[in-house]
Amino acid sequence: MFYAAILLLAAAFFTSFVGTFLARRTARRFGLMDDPGHRKVHTVATPRNGGIGIFWGFALPLLMGVAAVLFFGAQHDIYKVELHFFGYTQTLDLPLYLPGMRAHIPLLLTFLAATLLIHILGLIDDRKAMPPWPKLLAQLAIASALVVAGEFVDPIRGGAFRILTSIGFVPSFLLSVFWIVALTNAFNFLDNMDGLSAGVAFICALAFLIAAIFNGQLFIAALLLTFMGSVLGFLCFNFPPASIFMGDGGSMVLGFILSVLTIRTTYYDASKPPEQRHWFVVLMPLFVMAVPLYDLIIVMVLRVKKGRSPMTGDTNHFSHRLTRHGFSKRGAVLLIYAVTLATGFAAPLLARVNDDASALLLAGQLLAILIVIAILERVGEHTQ
Repeated sequence: MFYAAILLLAAAFFTSFVGTFLARRTARRFGLMDDPGHRKVHTVATPRNGGIGIFWGFALPLLMGVAAVLFFGAQHDIYKVELHFFGYTQTLDLPLYLPGMRAHIPLLLTFLAATLLIHILGLIDDRKAMPPWPKLLAQLAIASALVVAGEFVDPIRGGAFRILTSIGFVPSFLLSVFWIVALTNAFNFLDNMDGLSAGVAFICALAFLIAAIFNGQLFIAALLLTFMGSVLGFLCFNFPPASIFMGDGGSMVLGFILSVLTIRTTYYDASKPPEQRHWFVVLMPLFVMAVPLYDLIIVMVLRVKKGRSPMTGDTNHFSHRLTRHGFSKRGAVLLIYAVTLATGFAAPLLARVNDDASALLLAGQLLAILIVIAILERVGEHTQ
């Protein structure tokens, strides 16, 4: 399946690259330019519709994959497909994979429909800024609809888009909606410097990809590879100095996709023998998402302490404070990449340790990293 994975990554990258290029060319025509302002770090008007490339880089290859599965499923005389890459040939035995692929189509289409709604919501906000609370209510509505829809598209197992289904529908529903909306806004908040939100999303997806491969979840791994390809295609234009921003139509999509994929990833497998089941593996997403969630929480706390709305933008994000302390913009972004790597790559190890003491050591490492961030954040006064 290695060559199929490379094909998926390449298709998403190419689609995103072309989509971002076209979005940049048409941004001014549709009024999707981001002008400099009092809390903006850029100095010239820049397109902010790069989220179009990210969304379609993710969605279009998957829709083409759905069409291919349906086509091959109807061709009873086709049993094998050969994939050719740079002189190498890989043969896929379709009867082994098609039933599982077809079974996932309803889930995938439901997921893509909800992601499209988030993308459209973001584009509307990019076109004309929405008040924070109506936007939050719309996010809650979309997340709730997706979680409820999971009960119908996966009726046999149930809870396709719910966390910890064993705790009951209502608590699981509320926790799932909270998780989706929190991460959607975490990456939206993190989109405050060139290449930051997209780069962090790529690193987080890579950590989750490792976990999915460890668990043998090929469907989740395929979605993560597609997501990573779409983010890379956009980063070609967004890495500092950026020629286009993703806007809310991209940043909210990043958080939404990652939040749902973390729900679909299996961490605790009740079918394993008791000696192979460990409660702490359910904390893996918190390890991976530690940096964006930390930034979200700290920024909201600072805003409330200053008597401001927690949903109102400012320049008190971790990246902003780093630049005020002497880092270049690129240096601040690269430092946050490194911190995300340190926290995210410890997460898959949770599934490989066999005792609470080892898990506590990993948790201690994560805590130490967050303490370092907290110390850096307290250097100087928050004047913005």
